[in-house]
Amino acid sequence: MTIGLIIFDCDGVIADSEVLSALVLIDQLAALGIAVTPAEVRRDFLGRSFPTVADTIRQRFGNPLPPSFEMDYRRRLLDRFATELRPTPGIMAVLDRLIHPSCIATSSSPQRVGRTLQVLGLAERFAGRVFTASQVRHGKPAPDLFLFAAAQMGHAPADTLVIEDSAPGIAAAQAAGMQVLHYAGGAHLRNSDAASMPGDVQSFDNWTEFPHLLRELSAGASIP
Repeated sequence: MTIGLIIFDCDGVIADSEVLSALVLIDQLAALGIAVTPAEVRRDFLGRSFPTVADTIRQRFGNPLPPSFEMDYRRRLLDRFATELRPTPGIMAVLDRLIHPSCIATSSSPQRVGRTLQVLGLAERFAGRVFTASQVRHGKPAPDLFLFAAAQMGHAPADTLVIEDSAPGIAAAQAAGMQVLHYAGGAHLRNSDAASMPGDVQSFDNWTEFPHLLRELSAGASIP
């Protein structure tokens, strides 16, 4: 296949943000008497939009969430981003050398991804090339977001490569008929069973591996 477009997920792929997100959510739920573990957050919430996460919490625990829950969560998270957010190790060098057209497609809100890219110094680099679940009817694992992003970028699904860290994101890319690589180098996946994906999805945990994987895909070779 020819790789014409690369779609990056943001959280856990470009931004090493998922541990911070989990800690804020766990603390906020604990204040309501709801106990969840980092493993449960990773298993059930990773890669999903906040409204989906909130609905899951309500259904599972039978607890109504305060009307301000989402707003308070976002405020606390962005406060931590301001001082603690870092890019995933090595991604900046990859972006600096990347010659393929690229964009971001994320389950995060426009406000969160905007702040994330601003903190990381990537807002200008991806200006006009950031797409969120708020722009489509169905979020991941439905293919809508990736299909929308590729269409906006003027590329067909068949020549699009998606880089994802979550099972819902990988399912969305596959449903869209796109190639997909699983990035497992974020802090939330290190030493975790979730760092490997079943089936025919290739995982990598170091961005220095990415140019080789990209060359192999572009040459039409199978990746062991």
